[in-house]
Amino acid sequence: MRVDFDEAIKFIYAHDNYHILTHQSPDGDTLGSAFSLCAVLRKLGKKANVLCSDEFPHRYDNMYEGYQPMKFMPEAIVAVDVADSKLLGRSLAHYSEYVNLCIDHHISNTEYAERTLLNANASAACEVMFELYEKMGVELDTYIASCLYTGIATDTGCFKYENTTPRCHQIAAELMSRYNVPYAIINRKMFDVKSKDRMRIEQYVMSNMEFYFDDRCSMITITEELTKDFGIELAEFEGLASLTIQLENVEIGVTIKQKSNNIFKISMRSATTADVSAICRKLGGGGHVKAAGAQLTGTPEEVKRRILTVVGEALGYDLWLV
Repeated sequence: MRVDFDEAIKFIYAHDNYHILTHQSPDGDTLGSAFSLCAVLRKLGKKANVLCSDEFPHRYDNMYEGYQPMKFMPEAIVAVDVADSKLLGRSLAHYSEYVNLCIDHHISNTEYAERTLLNANASAACEVMFELYEKMGVELDTYIASCLYTGIATDTGCFKYENTTPRCHQIAAELMSRYNVPYAIINRKMFDVKSKDRMRIEQYVMSNMEFYFDDRCSMITITEELTKDFGIELAEFEGLASLTIQLENVEIGVTIKQKSNNIFKISMRSATTADVSAICRKLGGGGHVKAAGAQLTGTPEEVKRRILTVVGEALGYDLWLV
């Protein structure tokens, strides 16, 4: 059921031992939400741990550096920035029916949790978290504020995506002015600095990108074999989806990433008016109008054909004309 801030706060204060769940292939928003909540709960004298099916990517180590898991039996399960229990991933799948509270900003949220605190107008889940802490009367510190800033900055593409709002600018300004967030360092690390391995991947991706529907759709595919050939950590392959819409005339960008033999993670981006959330819903996924995803099962050829069918339909094409 949907709850408001007062009901969510009442729930939070009523429990002491928390497991905080993030989505698989974690990004800055889910991690910023989770680690800020973990710090707030511990500040309140409660016990809390952050859980993820995948390893925390190195680029976000400013949020988990020094983090130490605590030993306890959880009595409350909170998911942050997780629109669907399927996004918890294999290692956290057993929690899917036991989430007590979900805090999110995705309009596609399936309301799988007992309680859902949702603001679909928020630019990021971290924006919802900021409002929550404000209403709780919790005094933030530079670390918590930096987690929140990272989540908002990354989910808005450093404040350039269409989900950027006046309110998220106001929150970012407050985090910078009141809590001395090192925004320049965070933004450089999130958006400018790349490892040599990342540069190699991007060069490969750009030279092997496929185009469909009169170049209005671009597609990149990352296979298990490719990741093994590169011999680098999987986190270096995250965030490639934005490359698909950097080329002129491209309206929809598709990234296909093989997670196992016949399971593929799909990420879609829209550069114009195309609603990729609606497209991904047809594939069993969802997300935002401009950024969405899904998970498909099948052979690489079957998966690609399913994607091109719905993308072509959205662009007004017949797949057979590809």
